[in-house]
Amino acid sequence: MRSDRGHPHVAVVGGGFSGALLAVHLRKAGIDVTIVERGARVAEGLAYGTPEPRHLLNVRAGSMSALPASPSHFADWLEACGEGTAASFAPRRTYARYLAELFGGSSGGAAVLQEEAVAWGGGGLRLASGQVLKADGVVIAAGNILPEPSRIFADSVSYLNEPWSAEAQCFLADAAKQGGDVLLIGTGLTAVDAVLSLDAHGFAGRVIALSRRGLLPRAHVDVAGESGKRVQPGTPLQMLRALRRQAAAGDWRSAVDALRPVTADVWGGWSVAQRGQFLRHLRPWWDVHRHRIAPEVADRLAALMASGRLVVAAGRIAGVEGNRVRIRFRGEREEQSLVPGAVVNCTGPQGDLRRSRDALLVDLLRRGAARTDPFGLGLDVDAQCRVVGASGRVTPGLYAIGPMTKGTFWESVAVPDIRRQAAEIAATLVADLAVDARLAS
Repeated sequence: MRSDRGHPHVAVVGGGFSGALLAVHLRKAGIDVTIVERGARVAEGLAYGTPEPRHLLNVRAGSMSALPASPSHFADWLEACGEGTAASFAPRRTYARYLAELFGGSSGGAAVLQEEAVAWGGGGLRLASGQVLKADGVVIAAGNILPEPSRIFADSVSYLNEPWSAEAQCFLADAAKQGGDVLLIGTGLTAVDAVLSLDAHGFAGRVIALSRRGLLPRAHVDVAGESGKRVQPGTPLQMLRALRRQAAAGDWRSAVDALRPVTADVWGGWSVAQRGQFLRHLRPWWDVHRHRIAPEVADRLAALMASGRLVVAAGRIAGVEGNRVRIRFRGEREEQSLVPGAVVNCTGPQGDLRRSRDALLVDLLRRGAARTDPFGLGLDVDAQCRVVGASGRVTPGLYAIGPMTKGTFWESVAVPDIRRQAAEIAATLVADLAVDARLAS
């Protein structure tokens, strides 16, 4: 549906980092864009919407440019603001300000609808308000899907299911005032954020972070020399052995970072069975070594653990009775009971798209316009991020970006991956819409 100016029109569902950056590229290409975003703010998403100054980027500023053609764009902006250098781990709220300025200054007038998209078809999107938004193309930029509410904690202890919202900060502030124990379900990046928030609110009690393996994200350090030789694609076991050999010859961080340029190729070269093997057995170790934390964050966690205020343990929830939580710690036969003042779900975003309650995604999957990858990590897409339907064929006019494409590319959640995707998808849309226009003429 051409706009009043005769330009093609694309609807982008989701106004986080992925959607906002794609809008910038599309506007530069002369395509009219409408972003459909339920939240009040664009360009932040879950990752950068935090108001807590202790929540830092997990990557140095020098690698966080939103523009692939300008690698130092964010570092230059940060230095001009007097808030850091290329080597800094900037606060995530500072990065949100950078993105807001970039979107506001470069989007060239992309429209924003604070709405919820609930269905697709007939040349556009149906919104929760009943409005139909006509579009020549639709891009799903939904980002990470929120976890489902826990059933076992529904009617018992004070429980926080989604720890990224403004309401969550109020919850953590209240928990900090009450003292006692706080139980975190999960020990990854979300748990790190929760610990830092509690600490910032003056929490003087004990935090117990529990996961199946009890693994905390590793810390960044300065590594001298080359980043390491690139690992050639192979089976998951072959890659593990290659990583161990490289790590033995130097720092393991260099070995892991050397995989960055070829991760998508490695993932794409594996069979479904091999991907399943990786997800079942190696993913937890990959996550903590690949998605690292700032050194100052690691130092604070170490200090909290040394003082006994933070306990990181491997185990599982065995049951809940009222306010009492039964825990089976790994390696122990007997269960232990805990009466926490609060429980926080830190397992991260929903890991299976097939369980999502997002109205648009449910509609697309139900009607066969889209299908998930074999593991439900995201939507199935082709190499150009066109959405694949239940028939196995591409659904014309439907695309996906960012975490929604994780099942196809694996590395599609970090800024370097998404900024490249945004530029490539914009080029694909320009080409596809030009073909559509010729066919219609």
